[in-house]
Amino acid sequence: MNSFSRVLGAASICLLAFVSFVPVNSIYKKGWTDFNKNGQKDIYEDPSKSTDERVKNLLSQMTMEEKTCQLTTLYGYGAFLKDRLPTVSWKDSIWKDGIANIDEQLTGYRKDTVLAFPYSTHANSINQIQKWFIEETRLGIPVDFTTEGIRGLNHMKATYFPAQIAQACSFNKDLVNQIGNVTGLEARALGYTNVYSPILDVSSDPRWGRIEETYGSDPYLVGQLGKQNILGIQKNGIISTVKHFAVYSIPVGGRDGNVRVDPHVSPREMWNLYLEPFRVAFQEAKAKGVMASYNDYDGVPIIASPYFLTDILRKQFGFKGYVVSDSHALEDLFAKHKVARDTADAARMALTAGLNVRTEFKNPADYVRGLRRGIRNGSIPMSVVDMRVAEVLKVKFEQGFFDHPYLEKTAAADQVVHSNKSRELALQAAREGIVLLKNQNNLLPLDKSKLKNVAIIGPNAKEHTSLLSRYGPTNTKVITVFDGLVNALPQAVNIMYAKGCNHTDKNFPQSDVEDFPLSAEEIASIDEAVSIAAKADVIFLAVGDNENTIGETKSRLDLKLPGRQEILVEKIAALKKPTILLLVGGRPVTINFASKNIPAIVENWYLGEYMGKAIADVLFGDYNPGGKLCVPFPKSVGQIPLSFPMKPSADAHGDANVSGFLYPFGFGLSYTTFQYNDLVIDKSAFKNKGEIKVSFTIKNTGKVAGDEVAQLYFEDEVSSVITYVRNLRGFERVKLAAGESKKVDMTLTSHDLSLLNGEMKRVVEPGWFKILIGASSEDIRLKDRIEL
Repeated sequence: MNSFSRVLGAASICLLAFVSFVPVNSIYKKGWTDFNKNGQKDIYEDPSKSTDERVKNLLSQMTMEEKTCQLTTLYGYGAFLKDRLPTVSWKDSIWKDGIANIDEQLTGYRKDTVLAFPYSTHANSINQIQKWFIEETRLGIPVDFTTEGIRGLNHMKATYFPAQIAQACSFNKDLVNQIGNVTGLEARALGYTNVYSPILDVSSDPRWGRIEETYGSDPYLVGQLGKQNILGIQKNGIISTVKHFAVYSIPVGGRDGNVRVDPHVSPREMWNLYLEPFRVAFQEAKAKGVMASYNDYDGVPIIASPYFLTDILRKQFGFKGYVVSDSHALEDLFAKHKVARDTADAARMALTAGLNVRTEFKNPADYVRGLRRGIRNGSIPMSVVDMRVAEVLKVKFEQGFFDHPYLEKTAAADQVVHSNKSRELALQAAREGIVLLKNQNNLLPLDKSKLKNVAIIGPNAKEHTSLLSRYGPTNTKVITVFDGLVNALPQAVNIMYAKGCNHTDKNFPQSDVEDFPLSAEEIASIDEAVSIAAKADVIFLAVGDNENTIGETKSRLDLKLPGRQEILVEKIAALKKPTILLLVGGRPVTINFASKNIPAIVENWYLGEYMGKAIADVLFGDYNPGGKLCVPFPKSVGQIPLSFPMKPSADAHGDANVSGFLYPFGFGLSYTTFQYNDLVIDKSAFKNKGEIKVSFTIKNTGKVAGDEVAQLYFEDEVSSVITYVRNLRGFERVKLAAGESKKVDMTLTSHDLSLLNGEMKRVVEPGWFKILIGASSEDIRLKDRIEL
């Protein structure tokens, strides 16, 4: 056994971190590698052969044991693996015959920080693990190293970006592309080859706990931003595995947790809202990976649905990569959904449907043995196994795993990961994701030089833990709201602080549906905060979510501020002082009282490592906010499923209900004003190219520079089926100096104007269409009609 088959100590690895990785073994030839160690160049080892030839040749040499190992994930150290690096015992493991991928290996998330940092240490460690699979398994099939990446790479001290919901509020395609690029660059430098990002779920129900991880409620916005993230990741030779396919984000009642089933979505709504971003991902961005979701659709689990994983995904959307399961989704077939008898039966259903690789945080041996049992008893045809293995191998060949299996310049990771340029992008993203919801009498921006006494109040002022993400960088530091404000204020300012209340009370979540009396301790804490706030010239009130109220399995029954925070807001508002409400969290909230009684309100979401600084920059005028809401704010949880886009009858305007949004989709204020003019619509190329050119000008009519997000909507005046009232089909974030004007060009395509008719065929129906240009979905500045 060679030296790389033994565990190396952290000290020796650190010594290796400053040199390029050079494998030493006779199997490494000039221009090729003798993976099967037979002394000759097989077709699969020959880079000059086509991918299909290489896949066919390798598949013909594989045993049943080796094939089945290419259909499962090995979860990394601390999740399942007990070893940071290969050991002698690996020769007796299930993965002695290879493995499809290893997920979250040495990321720093599960107390595995020894080899996660410095960055070059991790790069060398991944090389050593890859070396074991190439040299110590019979056919030497390289491993795909996967990790999460929705807020930046899920690795220790990687660049930490805002949550997807905040990224989406930037309405900046180039920004999201750059975020994807940094994520891919850092992944490549660290040795990862596959990033589970972006999330393309459309979040129509704000009760859903994972809304913070999405690009919002509109399928066009989700699709276009997702496309840019994919392109950014994959330009670095990294696989973008998008998730969660499909119809995952609208569980019945918005409930997550152990439900994750039964989406009440009609077929037309499914295609128009929940599948459209995935179509864009596969047809336009060419994403190489996809994660199949836990849920069912119309009683059939997605992971066992040939309709979704073969007919839609591969045939209609043209997907050319490989499909992984969300963790435990396969086991749910018998453990939750009760549609399979056991592991072998579940494997038969999933592989036949189109799944390639089963993922689970537990021992892969349990699945592999069940899979092999199904093959031996004849219930799982070897032809199906060969097809799924071939799809995995094809991706590995196309990605260059066989031609360049090792990261050559491992030392470069120390300069690439969390670079100054990447950190600057993280700050830019944080600033651009902030949305100014209210600014009565132009309270903001504040003049720091005139402040003497300020009060920083609320449970999110000093909160740090919930600003981190399990799906983003680990072991990183975030600038809190408190620290950001303190760092920005002059030293002469008297800064007072009180928490006021916890994020939740002891009866949460029952307190979402039932009133409980305040304890003496809660009363005292709120009274203290009010007393301190009463002494201030300006009050910063930071409220919202924490890790117990938002996130995976954290769906809620109400959209009010949780715990005693509503009471705290009311008490502070009663002081009638200049107050800025800082919303920190992951979902829209029904802040009806605050909207009427607090003079300034800022939605901040989760903004990544520069959160506090970005907020301070906005509050004190160092940055002019230009973000727009990617999800509307309802007035009441009772309005759900009211969202955007919506059908004509969605907002009923009944005699006994409240209609309309508190803040509509696309809404956001600025410290300056903008004027729209000169709308021109050119449909001359529509007949031949299926394109309509739309242009207009925007002028900054205020006194300071600012960003405006121009939004293009259309309405189909008469259609054969009911369509949405207003359809987003273009957006552009435009930077303008005071007094500056710019021309904005957008293009409408035939697909943009199409609908699914009564026969579920996508067509552009002849007739009249309204073209609308707005500052939000309800603030339309220019409009015209065209006939097609």
